[in-house]
Amino acid sequence: MEAMAELPRMVVGLTGASGMPYALDLLETLQGLAEVHLVLSQGAKRVLWEEMGLSPKDLYPLASRVYKDGDLGAPIASGSFRTQGMVVVPCSATTLSKIALGLADTLLTRAAYVHLKERRPLILVPREAPLPLPTLRAMVQATEAGALILPASPGFYHRPKEIRDLLGFITQRILDHLGLSAERAPRWGEPPS
Repeated sequence: MEAMAELPRMVVGLTGASGMPYALDLLETLQGLAEVHLVLSQGAKRVLWEEMGLSPKDLYPLASRVYKDGDLGAPIASGSFRTQGMVVVPCSATTLSKIALGLADTLLTRAAYVHLKERRPLILVPREAPLPLPTLRAMVQATEAGALILPASPGFYHRPKEIRDLLGFITQRILDHLGLSAERAPRWGEPPS
């Protein structure tokens, strides 16, 4: 009897930036693709309610494990806890700046710090616009530290017909950079569905 392959571990962090539909689309798409370890900042809990009418408990079925942001002793706070990568979606300007500076004062920022120090993929998905100079500088610093900045700015060449198509475009790009395969949006040169 052949053993079942283990799913890759992914850390997903949600912060207090606008853009919770992107997070929900990613979490739903990761079902069956990854073992999701989820952490929400305090701000994320508020924005989740304001934008989607959801509480953190509504996301629990989409994760293998959910952590409190204050639990700095959680497994995802250690480099010995192996993962395939981490995504912070949406990523607030404050969280992005903390990550860029190596400030690991919460579980979410500590997990991001661990991904940088272990040279594992760390994808930050900011949605804010326009971007002030301090945030632009933080984006450069985070990139220099090893993070990938993937703005929540979907393309339109796939001729989206509904919001889900726009969300899927960003989810597809995130998955591509994590080495996971799920067709959420047509690629350039492919016919739209």
